[in-house]
Amino acid sequence: MPALTLAEENTVAESLRPAVRPVVAVLIPCYNEEAAIENVVRGFRAALPNAAIFVYDNNSTDNTVEVARRAGAIVRREPQRGKGNVVRRMFADVEADVFVLVDGDDTYDASCVRILIDRLLKDSLDMVNASRNAQSDGAYRRGHRFGNLFLTSCVAYVFGNRLSDMLSGYRVFSRRFVKSFPALSAGFEIETELTVHALELRLPIAEVPTHYGERPKGSASKLNTYRDGVRILYTIFNLIKLEKPLQFFGFGFLLLALASVVIEIPIISTYLETGLVPRLPTAVLGTGVMLLAFLSLVCGLVLDTVTRGRIELKRLHYLAVPLRFNRLSDDHEV
Repeated sequence: MPALTLAEENTVAESLRPAVRPVVAVLIPCYNEEAAIENVVRGFRAALPNAAIFVYDNNSTDNTVEVARRAGAIVRREPQRGKGNVVRRMFADVEADVFVLVDGDDTYDASCVRILIDRLLKDSLDMVNASRNAQSDGAYRRGHRFGNLFLTSCVAYVFGNRLSDMLSGYRVFSRRFVKSFPALSAGFEIETELTVHALELRLPIAEVPTHYGERPKGSASKLNTYRDGVRILYTIFNLIKLEKPLQFFGFGFLLLALASVVIEIPIISTYLETGLVPRLPTAVLGTGVMLLAFLSLVCGLVLDTVTRGRIELKRLHYLAVPLRFNRLSDDHEV
């Protein structure tokens, strides 16, 4: 049988596309967003009239639940406080082909969600990140902007430079990504974990710039610049240790080995000149530090092998998730 031409292969691929509309779910984690949630729900309802919109309340003390319900959202509750806990619950409970994750503070542009979804489906991606393009100085505080740039740069240096706005709360995912994501974080570190998961498994992802506006009056940010910044930095540190153990412990090996050499140089110099070791405790200390250095290197080598096995299992689990819809048919809209 003769080989197919490229045009014929594309024709066959087009014939295999599903002629159905993908099921889209909009997931909105919320805590005390009474002033903003109605606009968020209505905005996504206007942009995606066929989508299911879920608002997961995280123990709000205001009227967030009632307002979201009146706006037409499906409201559920997650009692464990923290955005990571809410996202984990949403990813476990909701079934769809395309998942839109967005904060409930009315700062993200709902009108561009079709662009994000089209990019996900047409390019067969697993995640499309909406990078924030602030429309005013008040929308994106300088401290948050600097922190995001610093933390994004840290992740890019270690795991790969594929995103410019790692902490964006507006993303679109495939079902395969959502159902294979472990979601271990409890708080605002969840965005970091989502990013590292995609980069670690080398999943197909993209980034699309979107408008980012100010919160409406009566709505306050739940993000603490310093406290949550430290938590995110700790999460990055922990992820480097877990996912890049050879680099992590290899760096420890270099520091300890250098310290040992600095300690031992005077002792070795004196021994070569006199044949004596006058400072025996210092010599023992230098030897112990060098032993710790090699112990760190061995730990890195062993854990690197374990980590490779974990990544393989993650990849196999990701591939085991049924891909019910991964392309957008030209004659069907979301």
